[in-house]
Amino acid sequence: MRLRADVSLVETDYGKILLDGRSGKYWELNPTGSLVLDELMSGGDLDAVITRLTAEFEVGAEQARSDAEALVAALVEARLVDL
Repeated sequence: MRLRADVSLVETDYGKILLDGRSGKYWELNPTGSLVLDELMSGGDLDAVITRLTAEFEVGAEQARSDAEALVAALVEARLVDL
């Protein structure tokens, strides 16, 4: 996964902010969303995301998978990332 060329990424104390340069809309990712994005952008797969989420947060594997898949789908639908 990679950010589209017209999307900017800013790290914050609480996660990440994505700015869509085409629309001017901002997306705020909390720490769990940031972890998902970081892992996938660094070449990890969904299984690696699930492993990290369950290790670092109090969440079960099924919920972690569901939430990660929903985030990825939303980022793709918003045209913020390319798979």
